[in-house]
Amino acid sequence: MMKVRFGIVGFGLHAVKRLMPGFRGSQYTIATALSRRNAEHARQSAAEYGIPHWFTSTAELCASPEVDAILVTTPNSAHLSDVLTALGHRKPVLVEKPMGMNAEECRQMRAAAERAGVLLGVAQVFRFTQSLARIRALVQGGEIGEPLFARSEFSYNGLGHARQWIDSRQISGGGPIMDVGVHCVDALRFVLAQEVARVTALAKFDEHWPEVEAAAALDLQFDRGTLGTVLVSARAEYRTPIELVGAKGVIRAADGLTVEHPITIEILHGGKVTHSEVVNNAGAYSQQVDAFALALRGEQPFPATSEDGLRNQLVLDEAYRRIENAGAQP
Repeated sequence: MMKVRFGIVGFGLHAVKRLMPGFRGSQYTIATALSRRNAEHARQSAAEYGIPHWFTSTAELCASPEVDAILVTTPNSAHLSDVLTALGHRKPVLVEKPMGMNAEECRQMRAAAERAGVLLGVAQVFRFTQSLARIRALVQGGEIGEPLFARSEFSYNGLGHARQWIDSRQISGGGPIMDVGVHCVDALRFVLAQEVARVTALAKFDEHWPEVEAAAALDLQFDRGTLGTVLVSARAEYRTPIELVGAKGVIRAADGLTVEHPITIEILHGGKVTHSEVVNNAGAYSQQVDAFALALRGEQPFPATSEDGLRNQLVLDEAYRRIENAGAQP
């Protein structure tokens, strides 16, 4: 079986830290090309990671006959242009989260993919983790009864981060709501199998990032009544707890959204832990590209669709509208 040949647009820190290990562990894909704006940097990266072809523009990469599919990993503000360029070459696209800067950009990408007749997916990597798959199965299996509350948090220290553009509203679109809140929203939608019907939000700003929020709290009401909370911060230490409270019990994982170490999932009944199991998310990035390859071959649908990208973005957009209307933005 021939492997799907990926071209990576915007080969940077994420590609080095996450994507290339994912391709090395992949059964059905291989990275055959990359693009970087600086020619010398592109050449060096290609040589270092054994990638045979390098380019300095998205258009050149997408035109290459050695590339079957495109993985867009550029900063958020470039997603629309890069995705539309790839779709213009009728190449399937897997675009990093958040899908766009706003819902209108997501709609433009979806329309272009439909016109081109090719697959457009979103790299919501935690959909490919054992932790969320197991939590989803427990919830859907009725382990805790009807879910009443759902909470997801994602905090990290963004000061001095290697992605120097994350505090630029023009490039990032926002702070941790855009950066990691999208993971939390998608995780809750996925494990609950419910859609967000209502959003409220509060944000905290500080002198370090004058253009975007430093932390935020989102309250979500889902369409079957579950109440959700998403807490995000670019100031606290790294933590990604997820917890679901139902009429019959609780499911929790102290670091449910991480690929760094094994995760313990606990089930509680009557306030006591009645079950505990350990899962490992280390292969999530390999699973993600393999799932995309299998979808291209028509063997299974891709689990993180462009519709998911749009639905997540609608929640983020509404959160920012609520914050702006409250007069909280600088």
